[in-house]
Amino acid sequence: MRAVTEDFAVNGKPMLAPDMGVQVSYEDIDGASAGRDQSGYMHRRMVRCKVPSWTFTYNHITEEERAYTEALFGSDAVFTFTHPSRLDARQREETRCYRSKCGISWRSAVNGLWNGYSFTVIAL
Repeated sequence: MRAVTEDFAVNGKPMLAPDMGVQVSYEDIDGASAGRDQSGYMHRRMVRCKVPSWTFTYNHITEEERAYTEALFGSDAVFTFTHPSRLDARQREETRCYRSKCGISWRSAVNGLWNGYSFTVIAL
């Protein structure tokens, strides 16, 4: 099984080190009253700023590694996610998150190999 990384953890348990980079993005969340008026001017009503999400991709993964990762998330809809700080990547932060956009391709049922295992962790 591949190495784990202390940089990312789910409920205190370390995640497997991805073989692809981790994509981090930040999104501003607008309220229901935000939008463009008839002249095309945008009226922002931000309710949250810089909401982070992290996309993990494992290009090649074994059944054992897939099972380990799935067990990290279990059946919990929400979990504590440990990650590098946006302001100082040497520091770690904990954020309440959920997992979304999970996908995988079964490469070989005989050998227990998978391709393209990816998912996104999104802050509440």
